[in-house]
Amino acid sequence: MDIQVQIVNAFTDNSLGGNPAGVVLDADELNAQQKINIAAKVGLSETAFVSSSNSAAYKLDFFTPTRQIAHCGHATVATFSYLRQLNRIGEGMTSKETIDGNREILIDGDMAFMEQRSPNYIELEDRMGDVFNSLGITDNDLITNIRPAVVNTGNSFLIVPMINEQAVSQAHPDPEAINKISEDYDLIGYYIFSETTRVPGRDAGTRMFAPRYGIKEEAATGMAAGPLACFLHDKMKIDKDVFLIEQGHLMKPASPSVITAKLICDNKKISTLMAGGEAKVMRSMTVSI
Repeated sequence: MDIQVQIVNAFTDNSLGGNPAGVVLDADELNAQQKINIAAKVGLSETAFVSSSNSAAYKLDFFTPTRQIAHCGHATVATFSYLRQLNRIGEGMTSKETIDGNREILIDGDMAFMEQRSPNYIELEDRMGDVFNSLGITDNDLITNIRPAVVNTGNSFLIVPMINEQAVSQAHPDPEAINKISEDYDLIGYYIFSETTRVPGRDAGTRMFAPRYGIKEEAATGMAAGPLACFLHDKMKIDKDVFLIEQGHLMKPASPSVITAKLICDNKKISTLMAGGEAKVMRSMTVSI
């Protein structure tokens, strides 16, 4: 059986860069093993499989090359941007069903946004030595008086605040060590950042490592940008509700990306958020299973 897969770059920056995701439409007849086999052959960090839903506009299943995950920001943005381009959905609010429940989706012009939940935080002070060793850094590489924390808005990421872009660039991730901490805390991965950005007016420049899910480094991570925006608001006391997150600049080769995270607050407490951006269809491929 031949399966058509669209390769869509999500979170593009002025139509450049972005993070590629596979998108498979009309996937109702595919089982889980077939989906993971397709994702492995596509070879991208995530592939989204779109099928019909009784409780939302569409059901989305997300697979890395090695396993299924509950949510994926860039594959969600890629999918709904592509559905919009095909006129399968209109502007305004729509929704997705996932294995972790339903989420709201907003189509706003050329941008697609996905809902994330209010943040939960876990402090890791007793594991700081392990965290430092897993990145090849020291306490001097961190922003003064700001400690790393696990943040969950649907998936868990370890947010690591670095003093500048040089510290972010010079981090040396140890996949085995990161995988151990990721298993202990059920993380998707690490999201390390500084307040240094390539474009003035943006809020953070980042890198993301997720060896537990077969991802060495990723160019744009919507499900991590949401937790980072919450971290900037709650832990670093940055009093704003829209954050622009850069990613991919420090990869080799670079794939510049930008993610917009909009916080919805009630008396300065985050109740939910929407993370999104633009996407561009790059090419089509055929996978045989």
